[in-house]
Amino acid sequence: MFYGLIEGSVSIPSGKENYISFGRGKKNLVIIQGLNVRDLAGSGASLANMYKIFAKEYRVYFFDRRLVVKEGLSINDLAEDIYHAMKELKIESADVLGISQGGMIGMTLALEHPEVVNKLVLGVTSSRPNETLKNVVGKWANCARNKDYITINKDSLELLYTQEYLKKYRFLMPLVVRLVKPADFDRFAILSSSILNFDCYDRLNEIKCPVLVLGGKRDRITTGKASEEIAEKLGCEIYMYDEYGHAAYDEAKDFNKRVYDFLAK
Repeated sequence: MFYGLIEGSVSIPSGKENYISFGRGKKNLVIIQGLNVRDLAGSGASLANMYKIFAKEYRVYFFDRRLVVKEGLSINDLAEDIYHAMKELKIESADVLGISQGGMIGMTLALEHPEVVNKLVLGVTSSRPNETLKNVVGKWANCARNKDYITINKDSLELLYTQEYLKKYRFLMPLVVRLVKPADFDRFAILSSSILNFDCYDRLNEIKCPVLVLGGKRDRITTGKASEEIAEKLGCEIYMYDEYGHAAYDEAKDFNKRVYDFLAK
């Protein structure tokens, strides 16, 4: 049922990194999720179900962030972690799907280690900080340093999802706001800050692998314009969801199918 699910950890130069893998295919797919208040531990079954469309043709890998983070951590550091984790697991190359902060890591991986990235899909991400992104993520980082997880949760839910989605699940929202709490506030603040210092826009034309950009025109975190400027700079394929924002990867029922179809070309 869970497609050979494994939840494990791998040794990398910076220490340890947890990962989840599933699927019975011969190809490799690395999925890099966005900034989250929780790590991946214990979410293997739900992720395998959410991304089951890939399980037949791929061995899918989700890599978490390194276990120990320190001030000054960069997106480049996180990309290097994934590169070393891939090498440790003998993954010579893979298709890569990066979402939000994961897209930043994916772009960096393709720039610094192009030989390990076959195709790249960038979901609701940005190649450089814009004013909207700096204001939103900067606020989250400050809230984390003040241990104010209530504001982080309220703010992120409001900005991630459409009003239609929030109304549909409004009975759950008070529970989510109160119960979802970072295990380590400093960790969340450091990972948030890495986004604010990321800028690879001027190097985007160095990415030579096929790229698909998926964005949301109603994105109030990275902005839809950020997705559009990546595609314009790369001259690559893009699809923008008119009706969704930053959580298009969650709300749009065809998001994974679009990724699958692009990778299958």
